Amino acid sequence: MTRKVNIAVIGTGRMGSVHVANLVRQIPEANLSAICDIRLEVAQAVANDLGIQRVVRDYHELLADPSIEAVLIATNTNTHAMVIKDAALAGKHIFCEKPLALELKDIDDALAVVNQSKVKLQVGFNRRFDKSFQRVHQIVTSGEIGKPCILHITSRDPESPTTEYLRTSGGMFLDMTIHDFDMIRFQVGEVEEIYAIGNVLLTPEIQEFGDLDTTLVSIKFTNGAIGTIDNSRQAVYGYDQRLEVLCTDGVAIANNEVETTIYKGDRGGFHSASLPHFFMQRYAPCYVEEVRQFVKCVRDDKPTPINGHDGRMAVVLGEAAWKSVREKRPVKISEFDQA
Repeated sequence: MTRKVNIAVIGTGRMGSVHVANLVRQIPEANLSAICDIRLEVAQAVANDLGIQRVVRDYHELLADPSIEAVLIATNTNTHAMVIKDAALAGKHIFCEKPLALELKDIDDALAVVNQSKVKLQVGFNRRFDKSFQRVHQIVTSGEIGKPCILHITSRDPESPTTEYLRTSGGMFLDMTIHDFDMIRFQVGEVEEIYAIGNVLLTPEIQEFGDLDTTLVSIKFTNGAIGTIDNSRQAVYGYDQRLEVLCTDGVAIANNEVETTIYKGDRGGFHSASLPHFFMQRYAPCYVEEVRQFVKCVRDDKPTPINGHDGRMAVVLGEAAWKSVREKRPVKISEFDQA
């Protein structure tokens, strides 16, 4: 019988509670040993719902337990780097929600400890595990339709997050577009230059944070390909997630997923099924698969599919986009130290 990996979850908020439920119900390769949250009552409510026996407030208690092999970090972004370093020093393998941190220095410090401790690290870019996006990746990287020329990503949320979330999110490029920045590297490769523009057209209150709600990013890849990303905080028709890579001998396209493929015609015209409401619905299987793959990498001692460098580069691209908006010019990625 294949052994199970003992794992603990640190942080049981919106994403943490999703991971906890998935570990208990859908990932038999793992044994969820314990959960942790500084808001003990929140963690206890999750534990009561799922029959979890061990609940703690201080994550250091879990790091001191030799039976726990790995931790899943789903705390607030501003604590990620600190918890990563503590977990690495304790010899625990680490799955961390994106982003690793909002400052490159904090990321570099954390990755240095991870490398010195020789533990595994996987970053939670769940969209890489979407079956349609993976198929586009397979088609493009196989060379069966030639070399990539143009990439386009449309990624639009159905509604803006809460003001409380936006206040500490790091801004649109680091909390929303960051998924797309990881995806463009996954599909086409490394980026040479970024030019970004944006405005506040939907949610005037976010101007006080210096944030944006409508953006376009132009990309120049090191292999010569070019691309665009368009983002909106509010697409009233649903969660819009599309990807296209045009190559020299063809094109690979991942369109939106819908509840059904039925079209109804009546006197008012033709009507189709609605788009998924938000990311929890659209990418639910991806959240399961990303953690399953991490657990298998720990169990089988294999490299993780999304490593610390991938996590760092997504933040570098986000920082480049912000710099481009502020300075109103294209920004080369070489302007950032890529340690």
